[in-house]
Amino acid sequence: MKSDLVLILPNIRSCHNVGAMFRTADACGFNKIYLVGYTPVPPRPEIEKVALGAEKTMPWEHKKNVARLITSLKKQGYTVVALEKAYESIELGRLTKKILGTKIALIVGNEVDGIDKKTLLRSDIVTHIPMYGMKESLNVSIAAGIAMYAIRQFSVT
Repeated sequence: MKSDLVLILPNIRSCHNVGAMFRTADACGFNKIYLVGYTPVPPRPEIEKVALGAEKTMPWEHKKNVARLITSLKKQGYTVVALEKAYESIELGRLTKKILGTKIALIVGNEVDGIDKKTLLRSDIVTHIPMYGMKESLNVSIAAGIAMYAIRQFSVT
C-alpha cells in the first residue's frame, strides 16, 4: 500500500547505498525517490546489483538543488523530516504524534558529512536514531531503512 511518502537523497556518494535505498523505499511503500546533486542515478550496474529491480519500478527524479526541492515539496503539503543527530533533534520513536496522517519527505545525509546546516534549517523536523553502542552513527542506507520503516508505521492512519 502506497502513501504520501518520498525519500530525498542529497549528494550520496555510494551507488550501493543508493541501490539499497531504492529497494527499501519500495518495500516500505514510498512513492518516489529524489536523487539530488551528485547522487548517482540509474542505470548503473552498482545500483542495479543492490536494488534488484527496484530502480526500474520505484519512481525517481534527479534534482540539482535540495533547497528548491524542499520548497516545492512544502508547497505540496509535505512535512520535511531530516534524519540527523543534531542539538534539537528528537528520537525517531517520538515522531508519532507529529507526523500522524501527514505527507512526509524524508531526507537522509551524505555518508561523510551528513545533512548540511542549511538543509536542516529548511526541514520541519529533525530526528535521529538513538545509538546504544560505542559508535555514534550507522551506514546511511541502514539508517534510512530504519527511518523509512518507522515513518511508514507512524504515517498509516
